[in-house]
Amino acid sequence: MCLICDRIELIKQGRNPHFVKELETGYVVIGDGQYFKGYTLFLAKQHVTELHQMEPEEKLKFLEEMSIVQEAVAKAFHAEKMNIELLGNGDAHVHWHLFPRKSGDMKDYGHNGRGPVWWVPWDEMSSEEYQPKGETLEQLVTQLKSFL
Repeated sequence: MCLICDRIELIKQGRNPHFVKELETGYVVIGDGQYFKGYTLFLAKQHVTELHQMEPEEKLKFLEEMSIVQEAVAKAFHAEKMNIELLGNGDAHVHWHLFPRKSGDMKDYGHNGRGPVWWVPWDEMSSEEYQPKGETLEQLVTQLKSFL
């Protein structure tokens, strides 16, 4: 069972409120946790566990589209810097994590409030406090959609 494939299926059914836009190679969604406001994911349509498993043409298109999505996230959420990750350790389905960053956004973490996103404890980043719902989620989706 693949959590990302399940979420893509919800998109296809029109039942994923985090869905922003479908592109040729993937789906753009607002992240569940918004500790970093505007945190977005770009989920590959194709279920592969590694980028190198994609056909060369699809891989290049996927990378190009990720670049388009990261630019849209940066503009929509006024990022000073973008952090972009392709990990797959927890969910083995190729997907990008796109974090818009701003000065001091790590509160009490890192050197002078700066550092990689994973310095924020997962329990805090994914806490109920940072999970957008209802109108707040709709606003995030609309805000990003206007730049894609």
